[in-house]
Amino acid sequence: MLQEKHHHYILHKPFRYLSQFVNNQNKRKNKKLLGELYNFAKGTMAIGRLDETSEGLLLLTTDGKVSSRITSNKVEKEYFVQVDGLITKEAVIKLQNGITINIHGKPYTTKPCKVFYVNDISNYLIEKRHVRDERHGPTSWISIILTEGKFRQVRKMTAAVGFPTLRLVRVRIGDIELDLSVGMVREVNGF
Repeated sequence: MLQEKHHHYILHKPFRYLSQFVNNQNKRKNKKLLGELYNFAKGTMAIGRLDETSEGLLLLTTDGKVSSRITSNKVEKEYFVQVDGLITKEAVIKLQNGITINIHGKPYTTKPCKVFYVNDISNYLIEKRHVRDERHGPTSWISIILTEGKFRQVRKMTAAVGFPTLRLVRVRIGDIELDLSVGMVREVNGF
């Protein structure tokens, strides 16, 4: 019996797209779905998710084993996060050491992670998009590198240290870096 060939994709998920292919919720009638971007093979699933207002690197596959391996706590995920205000060294240290946030109504302490200041995002394929007027105060960018991915974790982490997330862009998963323009898809042999 021949085993069907699996398909694997790298995608730069645009802002305002859901990380899914089927819209089965009445309240989400006019939402944009991944299937509008490319003719994916039947059975393709997103490996991990990015919420509707998050952007960046998304891996997709038809192989559940690959999905499980990548979503495991062994693979780093890196996010560039634009936050409200000029983030302080103290806030960065709190993020690095792990902080308590709520996940589905229960307290959860995040694992220690890597956090760096990002001074210039112009060398990255990040869409230039207006987020808010400068009169609302300054913003800053940081890189957060996690090995976990709880529900809206990065947004909850930055809010917990007093610097709410304005933009969230995943730029790396393991050794795979975001190297596609917004909305572009590339089929690959595997991850």
